[in-house]
Amino acid sequence: MKRVKMKVRKSVSRRIKVTAGGKLLRRRSFARHLKAGKKKGRIRNLKRGIQVKGSLEKKLRNVMGVGN
Repeated sequence: MKRVKMKVRKSVSRRIKVTAGGKLLRRRSFARHLKAGKKKGRIRNLKRGIQVKGSLEKKLRNVMGVGN
């Protein structure tokens, strides 16, 4: 019997980046607007991506079709 391929969730694949080492990176929140009340260092740190860990990483890998 033919095995059905799982479709990739495009919304997730646009938001999450997979590195060469296989880690999942996402953007931080609170970095789009209303920056006047935030310190420069905080805004700078919000620009950097952060690694997805734990049970959420497992779920995202499954939805994106990325192996371990």
